[in-house]
Amino acid sequence: MGLLNLFSNSRNAAVQRLPAGTMTVDRFGNIITTTVSSAYSTKLLNDIATEVLRLFREARHAQIPLAEFRIQFASLEIVAREMRGGAIVYLKPDITFKTSAST
Repeated sequence: MGLLNLFSNSRNAAVQRLPAGTMTVDRFGNIITTTVSSAYSTKLLNDIATEVLRLFREARHAQIPLAEFRIQFASLEIVAREMRGGAIVYLKPDITFKTSAST
């Protein structure tokens, strides 16, 4: 449940722009490359990388073949693919806005 806790910080209740881009992570959790804006904290990206690697590690330990997973939040999609112990992580915000008013 660690991935769910990354974005549930109630202290920062103000509307914020979600990260978008890709990052490549080695087996130790170090971010090798990223296209995510530098406006986002390294801690947030490291937390996402740590949780992604943990999920792959736990799947291996449980002997569940898992090469890719996709998590769809209300406004953010995280897709991760395992790569020889590391991973490539895609962060895609949903930028479509839905209005409740009918015209």
